[in-house]
Amino acid sequence: MGEKVRVGLIYGGKSGEHEVSLRTALAVMGEFDFSRYEVKPFYITTDGQWRTADVLLAPPADVAALRLGGAEQADAAAIGSGGALAPVFQGLQAGSASHGGNGAVDVIFPLLHGTFGEDGTIQGLLEMANIPYVGAGVLASAVGMDKVMMKKVFAHEGLPQCMFRYFNRTQWDKETDYYVTEIEVSLGYPCFIKPANLGSSVGISKAKNREELIEAINYAFRYDRKVIVEEFVDAREIEVSVLGNDEPKASVPGEIRPSNDFYDYKAKYIDGTSVMEIPANIPALTSEAVREMAIRAYQAIDGSGLSRVDFFMRKSDGELFINEVNTMPGFTPFSMYPLMWQETGLPYRELLDTLIELALQRHADKQRIDYGGGSPL
Repeated sequence: MGEKVRVGLIYGGKSGEHEVSLRTALAVMGEFDFSRYEVKPFYITTDGQWRTADVLLAPPADVAALRLGGAEQADAAAIGSGGALAPVFQGLQAGSASHGGNGAVDVIFPLLHGTFGEDGTIQGLLEMANIPYVGAGVLASAVGMDKVMMKKVFAHEGLPQCMFRYFNRTQWDKETDYYVTEIEVSLGYPCFIKPANLGSSVGISKAKNREELIEAINYAFRYDRKVIVEEFVDAREIEVSVLGNDEPKASVPGEIRPSNDFYDYKAKYIDGTSVMEIPANIPALTSEAVREMAIRAYQAIDGSGLSRVDFFMRKSDGELFINEVNTMPGFTPFSMYPLMWQETGLPYRELLDTLIELALQRHADKQRIDYGGGSPL
């Protein structure tokens, strides 16, 4: 076999989803084929410091080993915020696969969830450095992270969705009574309150009255400067995985049956009693519609690599509403995204291979662009 592909895994991050990212990184490292790949870890602490270590010869034993620079890994190098990506950039400007030193990598797999990882910021940095990376680009990441902008794009695409209202902190502070009344009249109770830019159900609450609404909005503002409030729909939660660049494909749909009142952070990551049913027990025509809408949503935000697209299916009549696109979904072997692909016929390890290939293909395609303006025709 030829030279191994060196993959840089970036994980952790200055985000409310830091711990989720560590779980994802541990799972991905454990599934890489080390006969084909060399894996180099890059850990971002909760305060934004970058740390790196030598190429891994085997998967880490546990999450603690991923926190590079601690007692578990004394040889890790703290590279700070200023020179954070110097080891990543090394040898990459020419697209070299010959590893111009211990730090050089061929492709980056950003396993960052939430702020500063899934919102286009790290993607922009990698674009500036001309480094291939797995997943959505700057635009898709930013739109997919901001629930308000995402819903506006969906509306333009003609995708059905629940009613919603949104506002920023300044608007809320100045016109609290107006927004409370507007929500009560247009959406009613119960309703869901969410930070506009966050995932893993962090900061989300369900309000059944005015007092809970105001408390939930103030709570959501802890995590973002913009808040979105959505109407409640008595619905089943249907999800589908999308994979690809310009010609994406959709997996079989799955269904989440949450253990709590809704699929919050505790239901997702703590109590472990929520049920995932794959494939979802829905009519064939509904399954086809979900997959078609998922691809439309993916292409509407200019998705690439991967995304999980979430829907509500109203219990009373089966009507579908798109909820959101998650451009870097949970990626453990027990997460919905890889499980839906496994049920579709693509095992976890092969899914990782495909994502690496898609990243390199997308990067090669972008090298055809003349960023200098070119010469006159």
